[in-house]
Amino acid sequence: MSTLSRKQKTQKRHKRLRRNLSGTDQRPRLAVFRSNNHIYAQVIDDVAQNTLCAASTLEKEFLSNSKVNASTCAASTAVGEMLAKRALGKGIKQVVFDRGGSLYHGRVKALAEAARQAGLTF
Repeated sequence: MSTLSRKQKTQKRHKRLRRNLSGTDQRPRLAVFRSNNHIYAQVIDDVAQNTLCAASTLEKEFLSNSKVNASTCAASTAVGEMLAKRALGKGIKQVVFDRGGSLYHGRVKALAEAARQAGLTF
């Protein structure tokens, strides 16, 4: 019987995912991290090892414009739209989606769908 905690299960899934996921300069990786209170997303070029753009619910732009709680699907949708605008502004249209060990459900799914609707392809 497995006695792994929820965090350990997430880390195990993330390791398994990252074995096959990698971002390049042509198609960088959109990495999502979800905590209990916030959500963070970055577009990363793994070859050059740098972050091309990022967005989160902790940014001033989100906090000043948003009246929603940071731990909701509506907040994740706003972060996905912000990230997609920034990525498209830098000429990034295609990404590889890395859900970071979280299940593709709820806030992670809301962020992904918002990024797709704003113009990113994955």
